[in-house]
Amino acid sequence: MAVNKLDRRKKYTRMMLKNSLIKLLAEKPISAITVKEICELADINRSTFYAHYENQFDLLDKVEDEIIGEMNEYLSQYGHEKERDTSKLIERLLEYYASKEKICKILLSENTCTSFEKKVMNSACRFMKETAAMKRFDSDISDYVTIFVISGSIHTLKKWLFSGMTPPPKEMAEIINKLIMKGLNGSASQLS
Repeated sequence: MAVNKLDRRKKYTRMMLKNSLIKLLAEKPISAITVKEICELADINRSTFYAHYENQFDLLDKVEDEIIGEMNEYLSQYGHEKERDTSKLIERLLEYYASKEKICKILLSENTCTSFEKKVMNSACRFMKETAAMKRFDSDISDYVTIFVISGSIHTLKKWLFSGMTPPPKEMAEIINKLIMKGLNGSASQLS
């Protein structure tokens, strides 16, 4: 019974610290945020903070890892064997970001470092390599193609996220997939 109560207290403390950091990141860059500010906003003392995290950057890293973990779990729920599944993978990624709009906007904003974007890229590359579209390339160039596709997709996702998420995820996924597939097939002139 005492262990359960302690676990709830730890979860609550971490949630408060995370929420405080997110609130502060909406206002200013991570480099301008102090542990003291996070603790004051969370109404938690600094020694408790340091029992969980090394500093504000460590807390941000843990927040990012949590979101990436959730995203990976969300994407893993869908098997993608066929070529058309690239569109479904992109749609699921867009749906996930739409469901976490506030925190994703903050983590992809200029107020954070680029580590979250890199983590998204690494994770998306891993999923993309498993699609049939990527399996048709030689291993020598598949990494380059994957990075090219994912980089463009992430920047398109950011534009979509910060522009009010229109069109809806399914339609946006079709647009991105069309750009990818037409480009990969060497027929960029057929994009229109």
